[in-house]
Amino acid sequence: MGDDIPLAGLLGLLAVLLLLSAFFSGSETALMSLNRYQLRHKAREGNRGAKLAEQLLQRPDRLLGLILLGNNLVNFTAASLVGVIAFQIGGQPAAAVGTILLTLAVLIFSETAPKTLAALHPERLAFPAAIIYYPLLKITYPLVWLTNAASNGVLFLLGVRDKGDDLHSLTREELRTVVHEAGARISSRYRKMLISILDLEKVTVDDVMVPHNEIVGIDLDGDDAEIEATIAESQHTRLPVYRDDIDKVIGVLHLRRLANLAHKKLDKVTLQSLLIEPYFVPEGTPLSTQLVQFQRRRERIAMVVDEYGDIQGIVTLEDILEEIVGEFTTDPADEEDDVVKESVNTFLVDATVNIRELNRSQGWELPTDGPKTLNGLIVELLETIPAASTCLKINGYPIEIVESDDNRIRSVRVSQRLPQETETD
Repeated sequence: MGDDIPLAGLLGLLAVLLLLSAFFSGSETALMSLNRYQLRHKAREGNRGAKLAEQLLQRPDRLLGLILLGNNLVNFTAASLVGVIAFQIGGQPAAAVGTILLTLAVLIFSETAPKTLAALHPERLAFPAAIIYYPLLKITYPLVWLTNAASNGVLFLLGVRDKGDDLHSLTREELRTVVHEAGARISSRYRKMLISILDLEKVTVDDVMVPHNEIVGIDLDGDDAEIEATIAESQHTRLPVYRDDIDKVIGVLHLRRLANLAHKKLDKVTLQSLLIEPYFVPEGTPLSTQLVQFQRRRERIAMVVDEYGDIQGIVTLEDILEEIVGEFTTDPADEEDDVVKESVNTFLVDATVNIRELNRSQGWELPTDGPKTLNGLIVELLETIPAASTCLKINGYPIEIVESDDNRIRSVRVSQRLPQETETD
């Protein structure tokens, strides 16, 4: 047959075979390198190549069977053709040289170069290839099916089982990595918000609630002047109402309801008639769960209780939203009271401040997996209430006790840590 075809024709056919080999090799890498989530997005936008590629990748064994069938057929045909060309040019000695040259040509032009291009720009090659492979798979399906049945049988004997699409689902940590690696595609502000949403299950109502001793409310057992002063000075729109002690809460007053009284005199009976039934949640509830509960019950404030029913604090919808978007309702005067900058690297800090809020406002990295306040963290580490001038280091931050009394630490001096210091001493 080789004698009937001119040498130029054989060389042209060999070039076509090498191009086909490059197509099969490059398209295989391109299709397998596609980002499945970007592919799904483009398919939903109506990209025809993306739709066909998504359908082909639902059964990657069939797609690979088709590609390998075509690639091997082309390569073996090219090898036979090189033998014919070599004999025409120089006889048997030229066959060995032809084999070496074909190996180099396939390696460079039909494997390495197209696969590298496909890895760098998978969509550019994968989508046009999918348009070709889709009908080709229909035509060669019986042969591809037999090939896959044999290969799957071998894998089954070796203990390899198909786990379906579970391999393509992302865990929370993997999704965090995707968000971090988004780079300029998502602004840093939105990246932080997305990460905060993913972290909601790690944070509980205990971490963000207003603690028991800081709750501002209305004591119905107090005199009318005290009640009116509390309402007038309140920075909140909802106030818990109790008798004698916050553990005896009887309801929540929405200050907007007071506007309906017009010019009527406010007394305790009228005030009690305006109360909303209190909503209680157990301590340790994840913020993701509590956010859903607030939405489902159409509530904005809840009392956090322990296993004995004692109120530990108050959590609001705003507290949870601030975990996602950052502070937006904090009074600047409160921040100044909690943290006072003494010098470039030292800060005088109220020891009752919440550690998470302190980390967020100052950019620090104090541990948050234990006590919620700086006072609690220091007492847990030292196992005693330290006297003034006691010094320690937490996660690389030098801390000096400035003021303490018999039952708690009142204020501390915190110094910025050195970049290499991250251990808790």
